[in-house]
Formats: sequence, structure tokens, C-alpha cells
Amino acid sequence: MLKTKEANNPEKLQELSDLLDASLKQAEENRIVKGMVLEVRPSEVLIDVGGKSEGVVPVGEFDDVSQVQIGTEVDVLIIQTENEDGMVVLSKKLADDKIRWESVLERYTEGCVVKGLVKSKVRGGLIVDVDGVESFLPGSQIDISPVHNPDDYIGNTYDFKLIKISNDRRNIILSRRELMEEQLSDKRDALLDTLVKGERRIGKVKNITDFGVFVDLDGIDGLLHITDLSWGRIKHPSEIVQPGQELEVVILDVDQSRGRVSLGLKQAQPNPWDDIEMRYPANSRLRGKVVNLVPYGAFVELEPGIEGLVHVSEFSWTQRVVRASDVLNIDDEVDVVVLSVNKEEQKIALGIRQTEENPWDTVSDRYPVGTRVKGKVRNFTSYGAFIQLEDGIDGMVHVSDMSWTRKINHPTELLQKGQEVETVVLEIDAANQRISLGLKQAQEDPWSNITSHYAVGQLVKGKVSKIASFGAFVELEGGVDGLVHISQLSDDHVERVKDAIKVGQEVEARIVRIDTEGRRIGLSMKSDGGEDTDFELPDEYKTESSLKVGQNIVGLASAFDEAFATGGEEWSPGDDPAKKDGSEEESK
Repeated sequence: MLKTKEANNPEKLQELSDLLDASLKQAEENRIVKGMVLEVRPSEVLIDVGGKSEGVVPVGEFDDVSQVQIGTEVDVLIIQTENEDGMVVLSKKLADDKIRWESVLERYTEGCVVKGLVKSKVRGGLIVDVDGVESFLPGSQIDISPVHNPDDYIGNTYDFKLIKISNDRRNIILSRRELMEEQLSDKRDALLDTLVKGERRIGKVKNITDFGVFVDLDGIDGLLHITDLSWGRIKHPSEIVQPGQELEVVILDVDQSRGRVSLGLKQAQPNPWDDIEMRYPANSRLRGKVVNLVPYGAFVELEPGIEGLVHVSEFSWTQRVVRASDVLNIDDEVDVVVLSVNKEEQKIALGIRQTEENPWDTVSDRYPVGTRVKGKVRNFTSYGAFIQLEDGIDGMVHVSDMSWTRKINHPTELLQKGQEVETVVLEIDAANQRISLGLKQAQEDPWSNITSHYAVGQLVKGKVSKIASFGAFVELEGGVDGLVHISQLSDDHVERVKDAIKVGQEVEARIVRIDTEGRRIGLSMKSDGGEDTDFELPDEYKTESSLKVGQNIVGLASAFDEAFATGGEEWSPGDDPAKKDGSEEESK
């Protein structure tokens, strides 16, 4: 019933006929067929492809249209089965491209080697003709070395590695670099087996870096480190070699597992350190050029490849040099003396001060022990003062040798920079460049005739210099200190010393005791004259019975000062005066 109904419906039959024609057209289009040339026209070629109508191909799709003859059979691609003029639209070029592409797919796969002709330059690389198919060669894949002018490759035929095929886009990616690297790798492996440590080879400078030079040994690159370029000091390899230069190098090491070769250029030349001890014996005087300055000294070039170090301690007999650059500059010519030579470590110790007479060798003659000398205060440390006796020669006065009568906590209590003082030479250590001076030794010891100035029962006046929990020290005439025990401060009971008396206060007291051996004077401020109070000091504040020259003990006041570096502080049992002072760094 349905077939009969459709057969009797003309419109339906036409619709089915149109669908069939469209399906047939679609099947015909994009298909390569063989056609026969019917006519060659000025702008097109008429071709019969066996259809209801002929097709045309633009003459520009033929390599040489003059060679096209009527009746010639050609491959064409059907683009459209019928255009507005009822003609079949054909393309010979697309047919040829498709045939060549399918031929390439049949013959080549990714990873194989192909031969191609470099046709032109495009953005990012080159176009290469591989069997009629245009392929792309990226700029990074042209060569192993960086390519500066790709035009040099146009028109040349090379072998390439096919690294990617894109069938959808009909695109082929090539690499010449990968193929060259593989070939070089095989050559490198073979060459690596022939290299022997210690042998000499001829190579060409391939690349120069800050740390060294890469040398091409006819297929394998070796590294010539900057330290192996010259026996002398160089700042950059370009001072010695240039790109493309041929060099005779020594094989220093071959790492088969990592494929690395270490080379040496200086090893191909005589080592100047071989007979160094004969050419530069100790104590020989030389002249050289400063080639490098470091904080701890200066490197002086004696000859190309031979340098010695002048340590800062060897610059001057008398001046303390902190940095070599404070004294010398690069390229300065200096006289030096060889102090020692270490051939194994390739080190030469040099001295500049040894070119002059050492003033410390005769210092004992100029400043005999016991003589009085004058000088200016140049600098201070926490434990003494440096007195300049002459240019470059200082002596030191320790705080214990500054006063007979009191402990000096810091030299600035008595001295000022630039002040001229008279001292006595106590000791000379020329080897360590030290002179010990005494300031108090240049003065009379007031305790030597104390009894001629003071007597028990005598009424005296003075100023309170320090206070402690057990009493107060009063400075008397001549700088001698007397102690007023807490029990002798007042007729009334005194609980705390600082409640009854203050530092700097002028007081009047009576002498109740004079101990010349212990360098002590006992005082009393009681109205009845008081009495001699024999109290016991803590062990760490007890003094020796006699004072020795240079010793840091100056009587009872000294013991007290050890506990109180600053006035007005009150001592309490258990305090450790040894922790009061910290550093004794000498800063001459």
C-alpha cells in the first residue's frame, strides 16, 4: 500500500530522486579520477572525466601547459560535480598533492631518515621539499650550533629525521639537529674509547665561557677550565684563546660513564714550579708587581705563573695594617723578601717589612729598663693606655701601674688622648714587640713615708670617694685613701652607710690606725675620737701585705675598687668582681 501510494505521488518521487543525486554527487566529490584532455584553452584545460559534462582545470595548475596534448590522461580531484554553469570543477594540483602525501605516508614513518631540499624561509624556520611534500624544519632544529643566517641553507639538500606526521593537517615536522646529534653521539663514543689520559691532542676552540673553554676534539667537546689555561693568573679565558683557534692540549681526565673530557693547556708547557726552590731561595730579595689584593694580604707576581703572598702582618715592623688595600694598589711595583717556599702546595710567602731594618731589634738600646721616657697618649683599652715613644713604637701602661694609692678602673680616669706623660720602662719584649711602662713608678710612692705625713690621732680632712656596705673610703691629701668603718661613721647607730654619708662629701675624721705593710689607714668620725676597728673583709677583697711593682693590688682601696667599678654602688656579700669587666681586646 505504501509503495503504491508513493508511486502515485510525483512530488515524493522527485524528492527521492534529488536525494539520490545529492548522495551520488557527494560520493564523487573529493575523489581522484583519471581524465582525458579535450581542449587546451588560454586560461583553462577542458577535461573529460566520464560524467554528464566536462570539467575544467586552471592552466596555472600545470607545470608547463605547453607540453599538455589533447588526449593526454591526467589525474584530477573532483571538487564539485556541477557548478552554476553545469561544469565539473576539477583540480590537478590538489590531486598531485594528495597522491604525493599518500605516497609519503606509505614510504615514511616517524623517526625515519628522509632527504629533502630546503626551498624557502618562513617565520620560525625553513620549508623543506620531501618528495614533493612541503615539510617544516623549526629554526631550533636546523643545526647543532646556533644558526645566525638561515638563508645559507636555502637550495641545499640534507638528510633529516622525520619527527612528526600530522595526517589531518598534512603536516610533516623535520629535525636535522637530532640526526646530527645521533651521528655525533656515535662518533663521540668511538672517539672517547681512543682518548688516553696524559696524551696530547689538537683541538679547536668552540666556545668560551667565564669558567673555561670548550674545545672540539674532532667530534667530542672537552672542557679546558680557566685554572688549566695558564700557570699564571688570568681573569678571563679570552685573555689566552680566541674562538676557532687551534690548540695543543693535554688530556687530564676521561669520564667514560658521563662522556666528559677534561683538558689542560698549561700542562703542555714547562711547569715553572719544578725548580722554584732553586730560583727563589729563602731570604732572597726580589721585585714584583701586585696582581691581586685580598683582606688578608697582597699577591705579588714574581714572573708569569709565579705569585707570592705578602700577609698583612708582613707589611710593616711598626704599623698595624688591617687591610692590604690600605697600603697597596693593583699593578704597584714592590720590593719583597722570600720568607718560605712550599713547592708541593705551590705557595711562596713574601715579606715587605724585611726589606727594611727592624726598629725592634735595637729598642732595648734606645729604651733600657728603668729609664724615664716621655711620650704622648695615643690610644686606650679597658686595661691600659698606649704611649707613643716614637713613630711606630708604642709602650703600654697597665691600669695597675698608673697609681700608687688607688685602683684605676679605666685609664681615662687619669689620662687623655694626646696628653704627654713621663713613664718608666718596666720591661721589654722585643720578640713580641711589647714595651711595659709604669706611670706611678715615675712618681714617689706616698706609702714609703706615710708616717711622716700622718700619725694616729691626727685630725684630717678629705672627700668621700666610694662607699660600701662595711664603710666609706675617704681620699686624703696625696691621694691616699682611708677607711671609715660603718661603726665609726657616727655616734649613733648606722644601719646603712649610704644613709649616713654620700660620695663626694667633704668630711673630717681622726686617724685611728696606720698599717704601712697592708697600706691601710683607719678613720673615725665619732666625736670621742673612735677606736681602731679590726674587721674581716671577704677573701676576694683581702690585699697582700706588700705592694710589688706592676702588680694590680693597691691596698684596701684597691680591693674595694675591684668590687665597684663605678662610684656610689653598694657591695653585698656574694658579688663577683671578676665578672665586672669583660673584654681585654687590645686595640692599638
